[in-house]
Amino acid sequence: MPSKRAGHAHYFIKRLTDIVLSGTALLVLLPFLLTVAALIRLDSPGPVLFTQQRWGKGCRKIRVYKFRSMRTDLCDVTGVNQTVAGDPRITKIGAIIRRTNIDELPQLMNVLKGDMSLVGPRCHAIGMLAAGMPYEELVPEYHRRHVMRPGMTGLAQMRGLRGPTDRPGKARARIACDLHYVENFNYWLDLRIIVGTVVSELKGGKGF
Repeated sequence: MPSKRAGHAHYFIKRLTDIVLSGTALLVLLPFLLTVAALIRLDSPGPVLFTQQRWGKGCRKIRVYKFRSMRTDLCDVTGVNQTVAGDPRITKIGAIIRRTNIDELPQLMNVLKGDMSLVGPRCHAIGMLAAGMPYEELVPEYHRRHVMRPGMTGLAQMRGLRGPTDRPGKARARIACDLHYVENFNYWLDLRIIVGTVVSELKGGKGF
């Protein structure tokens, strides 16, 4: 269940913040986004954007946007197979935009549409594996994280639980953070996570 501590005002302000910040960011970053798109096209053949079906609020399936960071012929459209160090599927430009999280910026469009939020449990691909098994089998309460919109960043990412979930303990810790966020949500927690994420990135974050 979503947090009962947060009144309707917190959810209203959260959505208003999503609309204002995502819309503003898309306008301000437009020249930069077009430059990244051009570099992707020059680096390897294929579309600039990569779309993937993922879990949304209420376990609804949504289509999420990212800058393409992999070779078109090797892309995993399902997202089941997580990337690993030295992954041969990743292009030269892809390695840079993944390391700096620039590949995630097109998700601002998902936020503006209302499929996602700036803050929330990270958006997972349908059938994603953790430590070699489906999340639903590893963590029985997994889908409780989907009572809220998925976020571009979240409590788990702010706490450094990023990258491939190749160990059961790491995967469970990440979901535990998501559930804690859902059960204790309020607008001030969102602000803490946004600030914490920015600070983490400035210190050299290594991707979501």
